[in-house]
Amino acid sequence: MPRPQPLPFAFAALHGADQLALAALPLVATLQLGAGPGLTGALVAAQGAAWLLVALPAGVLADRLDRRRLLAGGGLVAALGFALALAAAAHPLLLGLAAFLGAGGVVAAALAAFALLPALVPRQQLPAANARLELGRALATLAAAPLAGMLAARGLPQAGLGLAALAGLAAAALAWRLPALPATRRTDQMGLAAAVAEGARFVRRQPLLRAIALAAIAWNAGFFALMAIAVPLALGPLGLDAAATGLALGAYGAGLVAGALAAPTASRHLPLGQVLLSGPGLSVLGMAGLVLAPGLFTLAACMALLGFGPMLWQVAQTSLRQSVTPAGLLGRVGAVMQVAVFGVRPLGALAGGALAAWAGPAAALWLAAAGFALSLLAVAASPLAPLRTLPQPA
Repeated sequence: MPRPQPLPFAFAALHGADQLALAALPLVATLQLGAGPGLTGALVAAQGAAWLLVALPAGVLADRLDRRRLLAGGGLVAALGFALALAAAAHPLLLGLAAFLGAGGVVAAALAAFALLPALVPRQQLPAANARLELGRALATLAAAPLAGMLAARGLPQAGLGLAALAGLAAAALAWRLPALPATRRTDQMGLAAAVAEGARFVRRQPLLRAIALAAIAWNAGFFALMAIAVPLALGPLGLDAAATGLALGAYGAGLVAGALAAPTASRHLPLGQVLLSGPGLSVLGMAGLVLAPGLFTLAACMALLGFGPMLWQVAQTSLRQSVTPAGLLGRVGAVMQVAVFGVRPLGALAGGALAAWAGPAAALWLAAAGFALSLLAVAASPLAPLRTLPQPA
């Protein structure tokens, strides 16, 4: 079967649409609507809520429908939603609803893409193929905010929404260039709740997936606890100015790109268990440096390690998940994982912010470090650590 060259580009366009809209919404709210932080936060939350609320039904669809069609359809829905957001930029309620619709299309298409990949490449090539997807995601994340900011500086804050709509159309067009595939096992005899429960049971009973879920939940709680206090920490106790703060936090994106580029080599030359340990392990290392010697260099190094190591982890765990999950469950298993991770993120942010307000930013750093340490323990004490290669599917 030919290599699915269009899929990485479709995935990059899809994620670019999401990131462009995410960057444009606060700019539209602030510069065009004159909104304060309350409305701005509500608009961003409306878009982010799709990743939590749409994931489970979208995962069921990914296991019931032609995944190529779902990928293309999700791109079209994203384009429609972000185009409506552009048209409704002067009306906050409609703007939020349209952003939710656009992000919902992105969620459905992204789940379809990860569920589609194992049918397009041999199992041994999954790490390299997933690394190409993640590289596109990382580059889109790096480019979206500066591009939206440049347009806003020219008096066009809403133009980012238009570009997001075009990116959704590009993702849909690229999806149709993928090879046609046989239909997956149909599960439409089940109701939505039963179909979702089947995916959740598989994650709970599969020891490798259960360990991945626990490690991901702990890591994301720690990361968002850190993100809640990173800017106040940098501008306050660390004494950095805004430019230095942006430079230090931007090292995260550079780490993501470097990790995606290094992931194929790591998967070829290192045992799988070591690659999985590297994500939380490098995160603990980065946090140790920041806690023990806080400053510009250690903050930048920490953010770079938080991008690099967890990107290696992301590629490895996605490949492992695709390898051990039956084809008919890939969409729902991916959705269950996503909901677990996205559900804990606001809790981590709230905990980090509350602890920083009560006991100072240094205490919140220890909370983030504890989350990363628990993530490392979840991998080290599980069947993940001894793995050398991708296991055979059950």
